[in-house]
Amino acid sequence: MTRVVVTVMPREGVLDPQGQAVQGALGRLGFAGVTDVRLGRRIELELDGPDPLATAQQMCERLLANALIEDFSVALED
Repeated sequence: MTRVVVTVMPREGVLDPQGQAVQGALGRLGFAGVTDVRLGRRIELELDGPDPLATAQQMCERLLANALIEDFSVALED
């Protein structure tokens, strides 16, 4: 079995209300200098088969990421 990690993030220029809320909360808690926060998802997959990276890529394209508003990366976990 191979562990694959998928990271899904909002695309640049797409509104990220969760990130904005966290940025505001950090400022209220006294953490100065936070100029931007983007929140995303980390998805860990255990995959069998000859090409787990290609399989995870297809999963992202079909289900795990919204191609209109999100970017994703796929990597093998060490």
